[in-house]
Amino acid sequence: MAQWLTGTVVEKKEWNPTLFSLRVQTQPFTFTAGQFVRLGLQGPEGRIQRAYSLVNSPDQTVLDFMVTLVPDGLFSPMLAALRPGDPIEVSQPPSGFFTLDDIPEADNLWLIATGTGVGPYFSMLGTNTPWQRFQRVVLVHAVRQAADLCYQDNIADWQSTYPDQFRFVPVVSRETAPGALHGRVTGFIESGQLEQAAECSLDSRSQIMICGNPAMIKDTRALLETRDLNLNLKRRPGNVTVEQYWK
Repeated sequence: MAQWLTGTVVEKKEWNPTLFSLRVQTQPFTFTAGQFVRLGLQGPEGRIQRAYSLVNSPDQTVLDFMVTLVPDGLFSPMLAALRPGDPIEVSQPPSGFFTLDDIPEADNLWLIATGTGVGPYFSMLGTNTPWQRFQRVVLVHAVRQAADLCYQDNIADWQSTYPDQFRFVPVVSRETAPGALHGRVTGFIESGQLEQAAECSLDSRSQIMICGNPAMIKDTRALLETRDLNLNLKRRPGNVTVEQYWK
């Protein structure tokens, strides 16, 4: 049964009208980069809760969560209304297996996400693990609008610190944006343009993590299977690990 910590909102960062980050201070706890917790708020009939990935790295004391505002939703408008100093509950212990711990060894690590599915990757990239284990690290963030490309300061820091190791490939589907591919990420996998932009191959020397929209995950998995890049299973290690943000 989940336990609950009472935290305090310390910052709300608005990236655009429907995307924001909520930063929360709680007592320290241990988690693995890529895991998630549940955020809870009290409603008229008791606690309302939803799962959110931890964007911050385990050595950072302030918790960071990416939230998409769904105007007619039940929970995200409540989160959007919070201000610094407001209380919020955080579940314990953290959950999830979308981490680097069970990823087999490889030369290249591909981190492919849509929308807020990029959150766990920011947590991973803030640790030493990917930089020590993989020769090349590619972050692909596919969004609808360029304004959804958040945490650009973090990305710039990794580009500066690991110029020969790290590649960032933004993909924007609904408008053209400087430095970004324009279209759907699956189309660029099929055409080979994604690999060209990343200067890295999607092949048997790679481990590929995919997070976000279930339709994107399904289509990407199908494309990778044509290259004999199959799902990682305990009984049969492969090259692909997935996390769906909804069913």
